[in-house]
Amino acid sequence: MGKFLFMLTRGMEDPTRVTRTFQLAKAAKETGHEVNIFLTDDAVVLAKHGMIDNIVAPTGDEALSHYQYLIQNKTPIYL
Repeated sequence: MGKFLFMLTRGMEDPTRVTRTFQLAKAAKETGHEVNIFLTDDAVVLAKHGMIDNIVAPTGDEALSHYQYLIQNKTPIYL
């Protein structure tokens, strides 16, 4: 399988990018790929407990469900 590094620089101000990053990382993890996530710049705030809880993309997708899957499956998230 492949290796993926997802790098996110956007935070609370861009719910679409936040949600899509975690959604794509989850999809890669579900298909057996090695996944790592690197949060930098404004995205670092997402590592603080509870900050990701209310991030919803305009499509209605919630970042939290994707994030929880990644955490439960021991996906490394670096700051």
